[in-house]
Amino acid sequence: MVLRWIILALYLALMIGIGVYYRKKTANVADFVLGGRGLGPWFTAFAYGTSYFSAVIFVGYAGKFGWAYGVASTWVGIGNALIGSLLAWLILGKRTRAMSKHLDAKTMPEFFERRYNSKKLRTLSALIIFVFLIPYTASVYNGLSRLFEKSFNIDYEWCIIAMAIFTAVYVIMGGYKATALNDFIQGIIMLIGIVAVVVAILNINGGLSGSLEAMGAIPDAEGKTEVYNSLFGPDPINLVGVVILTSLGTWGLPQMVQKFYAIKDDKSVVTGTVVSTVFAVVVAGGCYFLGGFGRLFMENVDGAPKDGFDAIVPSMMDKLSSGLFALIIVLVLSASMSTLSSLVLTSSSTLTIDLIKPLKKNMSEKEEVRIMRIFIAVFLLISVVIAVYSLRGAKQSTMIISNLMGISWGALAGAFLAPFLYGLFWKGVTRAAVFVNFICGVGITVVHMMIYTFGIIPDAPKFLGGLNLASPVNAGAFSMLFGLVVVPVVSLITKPRESDVKATNAAFSCYDAV
Repeated sequence: MVLRWIILALYLALMIGIGVYYRKKTANVADFVLGGRGLGPWFTAFAYGTSYFSAVIFVGYAGKFGWAYGVASTWVGIGNALIGSLLAWLILGKRTRAMSKHLDAKTMPEFFERRYNSKKLRTLSALIIFVFLIPYTASVYNGLSRLFEKSFNIDYEWCIIAMAIFTAVYVIMGGYKATALNDFIQGIIMLIGIVAVVVAILNINGGLSGSLEAMGAIPDAEGKTEVYNSLFGPDPINLVGVVILTSLGTWGLPQMVQKFYAIKDDKSVVTGTVVSTVFAVVVAGGCYFLGGFGRLFMENVDGAPKDGFDAIVPSMMDKLSSGLFALIIVLVLSASMSTLSSLVLTSSSTLTIDLIKPLKKNMSEKEEVRIMRIFIAVFLLISVVIAVYSLRGAKQSTMIISNLMGISWGALAGAFLAPFLYGLFWKGVTRAAVFVNFICGVGITVVHMMIYTFGIIPDAPKFLGGLNLASPVNAGAFSMLFGLVVVPVVSLITKPRESDVKATNAAFSCYDAV
């Protein structure tokens, strides 16, 4: 226990020290939000990866979907690497960097305003970001607090509060540059830690072959064996929904695509693509592969783990040596704080730049940065309250980590993915199509949440064939795919204004020299 506290204290001191170091190097809004658009490929790639993978993945998703799909849950990690990282960088990287710089857009709402010539789109997208980043932030708190409670015997409420305070301190002081350097250090810890954990966990049950054999001996709901160690697991249909949400979803999340705004040049994008993909293979692949063996460590009670899905990975970690457990604590803390810093920076910058600044004319850059710092604290406070409620309230069973993340990603990526993606490549996207997609993406998520999370229709069907209709993950995946159809259809039946055509041509002029 002493070793765990020492390692934890050293890690937190390092994070705060980096924030203090960059306090005086953050001179303006571009520095605070995007690091001056001068970050190299390694920093950007690690910032992308550490924002992608947090305690939500390591504790929540790895545990929940490892239990449901067995070793086949590894496909989620593979999808994250190939679709969420490799293809995202190849398809979005250069064009996002070029157009966002040309439009002088520091946030996704600014991008929507200038690409589609609409202040209303800017305001609406900013509100969507602020509201739906909060449940994702709460899910990050939940994942970390589960592991800390298991390791240090500290009440989860104090874990959540402490984590919020430390994140606020180094983000408020150092902005994007501090988070980028922290992300790089945190990423290295994650790479080393996940490999060590996978090896140690497998060795408990006789290595890879012994662990696979033990998983194969576990019967599914119908009494069949050799299911949880199979290539596609017991439920490949719903597994596809998880892959889509967690992989394609990154293409429409503001905290992810804004990493491309900050990268230095096109050459850096090429290097970053390779680094980001390798990082995702190791971290995401390792997390989901590890979670696939969760049934070997938890008692099955009526088809569910005894202490809940979010307790699976912490219970697995409890079998490790004290030194390795300390490394895991730092690993999960690293992943979570990097994701949190990205979320709060995205939310505060969006509120300040896209909602407050348009209302208050002649705001100086110094005042903008100060307001962003205030909103970081406000955003963290709200998410702390939601995290505590979701863990102790009456709705705890519906507020597990995977559900919180599904709600957040479903609304954000459902609303933004299609307009952002098509907007980079096709001049024909109309502002009407973007408005319709915003409404559809958020509407699908909210309606699904009201029906299944809050139960306003008790007799609503939960399955359609083998598809789980009640899953927020499947709802989120559907909203993304639906948007990819809605945007081109509505664009083809609506006409842009003359001023919209001029704005579009001006935006696409950034590619003329490419």
